Amino acid sequence: MTANPTIRTRMAPSPTGEIHVGSMAILLKNFAFAKKHGGQFILRIEDTDKAREVPGAVERMMKTIKAYGLTWDEGPDIGGPFAPYTQSQRLPQYQTFAKQLVSQGQAYYCFCTRDRLEKVRAEQMAQKQQPKYDKHCRNLLKDAVSKRLSDNEPAVIRLKVPEDEDITFTDLIRGLITVSSNDIDDQVLLKTDGFPTYHLAVVVDDTAMQITHVLRGEEWISSTPKHVLLYKAFGWKPPVFGHIPIFLNPNGKGKMSKRKGDVSAQSFLEQGFLPEALLNFFMILGWSHPEQKEVLTLAEYIAHFDPKDVSGNSVAFDLIKLQWLNGVYIRALSLEKLLEKLMPFIPSDCSIELATKLVPLIHERLVTLKEFEELTAFFYRDINVDTALLLQKTTLEIVQTQLQTTADVLAALQTWDETSLETAIRKLQETTDWKKGQYFMLLRLVVSGETATPPLFTMIEALGKKLTLERLQTSSKLM
Repeated sequence: MTANPTIRTRMAPSPTGEIHVGSMAILLKNFAFAKKHGGQFILRIEDTDKAREVPGAVERMMKTIKAYGLTWDEGPDIGGPFAPYTQSQRLPQYQTFAKQLVSQGQAYYCFCTRDRLEKVRAEQMAQKQQPKYDKHCRNLLKDAVSKRLSDNEPAVIRLKVPEDEDITFTDLIRGLITVSSNDIDDQVLLKTDGFPTYHLAVVVDDTAMQITHVLRGEEWISSTPKHVLLYKAFGWKPPVFGHIPIFLNPNGKGKMSKRKGDVSAQSFLEQGFLPEALLNFFMILGWSHPEQKEVLTLAEYIAHFDPKDVSGNSVAFDLIKLQWLNGVYIRALSLEKLLEKLMPFIPSDCSIELATKLVPLIHERLVTLKEFEELTAFFYRDINVDTALLLQKTTLEIVQTQLQTTADVLAALQTWDETSLETAIRKLQETTDWKKGQYFMLLRLVVSGETATPPLFTMIEALGKKLTLERLQTSSKLM
């Protein structure tokens, strides 16, 4: 009896930009599935598209993945038994295997120029045909091919797709998928510069690195039959495939893209979303916990996740749900831990001493860490008071009296704390018979410039005596 193989999954991002939140969600699934079964999760860098490669992208992607609290068992920075884990360092392998397919009669050299290919494509589109290679070089005589190669004529290697053949594979999420080989292009496997295309490299590397399960975006479904053909041509066992639906824009229309805002995984951290909340959000998009729990730890997700339970339908990237989750995680933090998380978001004109005092005031109101500045700016920056709001429910004379009398009462206080402030202000309101709602809103406006703030007396205590009196006097002069 043969033991089950160790589960090995991978993520293979291309360093052509920042890692997308959709890619991070797929990475999480690969990580969780491997860990659930005591297997390994591998990070591989697919850097064969040198024209689009962005300098420093690999380092930024790895830093972002770690910032989300995830890591890998083998990868370009730590090595492993199947190193190197960067495709540009594995070129001889791809070239050897591409030439092997040619010698087996399952691939061929193609000498077509870019101009010819573009002309063929234009003609096909003009005739409402699906653009694909017309197999012009598929049946060149061997001697002619050898002569052109010896003359250093540029050539690619293309897959010789069999005709009139059904290609079938089972998808973990979508079940049995069958595609006619007549609908598959003779895809380029090796480019003129000796670099492989995705199709050849992914099959060679997944086999070499003993990947057992490939969980990737649904945009690769159409490429999978080509990969199945390559596995068959090499005599290799293919991994188990599972294609994850894409995220839709928050409005539910269209693939989530940069045209609708920044969608990099790093950008959401910079907006003040906690990595734990983001991971939790990725967990529940298109997948449900057996008990329908929505707030999950990574350990709980690993224990229950099975790609077979992922919905086959695309889901909207629900920002309202993400904000709710982030708020849940923020409120679960201790004040000390929240201050630590807030450090990158505290502006330079707010001292750490003041920030420490302010954190308890906004703990329940924060939705993202970046909101710290918005919710606290009036504590350490000049404010603008809308005098029209002060006069909405009373007269100018009453407002002037309220401002001056309040300033006098507060100036006389010997102890500046929440209890003393509340006692003095409430007593003043009761003895003068000022309307409570109007008077307390007036105080809120003149000391903060805002209509929604932390509790009034707590806020005034944090502002301090000097600044509170200054703002009362300033508003009095404006009236």
